[in-house]
Amino acid sequence: MLKREMDADTIAAPNPAFLADVLDGLCQRPRAIPARWFYDHRGSELFEAITALPEYYPTRIETALLRAIGGQIASHTGHGHAVIEFGSGSSAKTPLLLEAVRASAYVPIDISGEFLRESSQALSLRFPHLPIHPLATDFLKPIALPTEVRGLPKLGFFPGSTIGNLIPFASTDLLRMMRRALGEGALLLIGMDRIKDQATLERAYDDTRGVTAAFNLNLLARINHELDGSIPLDAFRHRAIWNAARARIEMHLEATRDIAFAIAGRIFEIARGETIHTENSHKYGPRDARLLLRTGGWTPLAEWTDPDDMFAIYLAEAQAQRRAP
Repeated sequence: MLKREMDADTIAAPNPAFLADVLDGLCQRPRAIPARWFYDHRGSELFEAITALPEYYPTRIETALLRAIGGQIASHTGHGHAVIEFGSGSSAKTPLLLEAVRASAYVPIDISGEFLRESSQALSLRFPHLPIHPLATDFLKPIALPTEVRGLPKLGFFPGSTIGNLIPFASTDLLRMMRRALGEGALLLIGMDRIKDQATLERAYDDTRGVTAAFNLNLLARINHELDGSIPLDAFRHRAIWNAARARIEMHLEATRDIAFAIAGRIFEIARGETIHTENSHKYGPRDARLLLRTGGWTPLAEWTDPDDMFAIYLAEAQAQRRAP
């Protein structure tokens, strides 16, 4: 699940970027709202609850894989890097990497300012001697790293298959932005979910407890709260759909009846059965993943998967660009 932009809960005026994305998205056909706006404080809490669900395998498998390969990662990277984590959330997997590579500093970057502060404080108790420099910003935009880490070797960390939330050209742009932010010679450790059977994928994004549904619907609650919306939440239901042609799970909010509502004074009408597309989660085969990394300016160095080949972790390097082989 993808994470971006500052938490707006403590801001009196509406976030103009949030407002623009919502108004523009609802005017599109099909309607769509960027997934980055899931992550107010409540949305971040619900996402962390999703990662603990039995149906949601990516977090469980990736965490076990990181625990198993920590020594191998360190043998490739060496020690003393500043770890820069994009979309850090609760930083639950981060200690495994920080310990393995003996990080010299840690920069968590996340959308939700309040959630970022809470997770950074918890991590500082576990690593009292590690400099931690939280950065609350949209990591899809150009990033200026804290001055304290600019002279250090850098290891980017992008777990959770968050890269899959972006459509291909946007994921390529993000990888290139990461390269610019981290600099030539930097390393990137990135998780990517594999393509697998439809039933497993749909269960992972439509759990029996309804936590993912609550996460999806919370976007509408946030719109009502922050953008003076009047969306009837009971008029929508969560849907998770496997799109085989695009190798992705899609999350939608489907209207269960004809409705009209206002957002910041603008009136919208949605017919029964119409959806608002809220998120994608692309899945990658081995060759797809390596091609994506190369297109984004990263040269793959190593690849690890779990025994069932459900999830993969890649280590890549921002090597000097060459005009010819």
